[in-house]
Amino acid sequence: MTRFDCGEVITAMVTPMNAKGDIDYDGVEKLAKYLVENGSDAILVAGTTGESPTLTNEEERELVSTVKHAVANKAKIILSAGSNCTKTAVEFSKNAQKEEADAILSVVPYYNKPNQLGLLNHYESIAKATDLPIILYNIPSRTGISIEPSTVAYLASTYENIVGIKQSLGDMDKVTEIRSFCPDSFAIYSGDDSLTLPMLSLGARGVISVASHLFGTEIKSMIRNFKSGDVLVARNMHKKLYPVFRQLFMAPNPIPVKAALKYKGLIEEYVRSPLVTLNEDEKIVLFRVIDQVKQELENGE
Repeated sequence: MTRFDCGEVITAMVTPMNAKGDIDYDGVEKLAKYLVENGSDAILVAGTTGESPTLTNEEERELVSTVKHAVANKAKIILSAGSNCTKTAVEFSKNAQKEEADAILSVVPYYNKPNQLGLLNHYESIAKATDLPIILYNIPSRTGISIEPSTVAYLASTYENIVGIKQSLGDMDKVTEIRSFCPDSFAIYSGDDSLTLPMLSLGARGVISVASHLFGTEIKSMIRNFKSGDVLVARNMHKKLYPVFRQLFMAPNPIPVKAALKYKGLIEEYVRSPLVTLNEDEKIVLFRVIDQVKQELENGE
């Protein structure tokens, strides 16, 4: 398998919106530039963090175009192109190639809960329909099922363009099995910021992150220090960032991180229904944690 590298820190970017719920494309451009300047090697567009369930196909195309213009080849662009309908996922993948995305993220089919053979057939259809690198996305908490390591291994060894997996599952045995069964070039990304360090120890390449909106440089430093052998330094950074990792999921993603980005002065906090913004008490808790972590980092505590 040819090594495909989207780097170590991939930010699952939020989709900035205005009070009417329309996409703020100026905000998209501003945020994309900020992310690339602050630790992001690649940007995932229109993922769950980007409120993909509420986006139209036209909005997704415009988002890709806007982000590509903003980053100007300084980062890879990954488009979320999954569906629980195989035919639709194939169409989305073909569209991603037309939009010149660098790769796609393809979620395990949700709600209809196929078995492992169904998952094989699903991903085989996608792999045959596009030349783009495909990153599988395993998130049982949202899909209701998990793609098993043996299924991942078959896909990785059979299709050259199935190049990695975003693993949003706190089962380190599964990570170990994926790493053991798949080619060395197959990239494993943590799908949860708090699991990045443990998964690095088992051979993960990096993280598809939410917290990198706020602490991208620090997350990159943690990963680099771990890989260079400075494990204690990496562990200390993990411990400092951990309160933010947890607090960003005090409410459904991306509600807290949008509030935090508003607090940081980067974008507005608006989300599309059925999501709702944080209340004032929730904001106080979130912002206090962010400020405390920032102060600890600045003071070198």
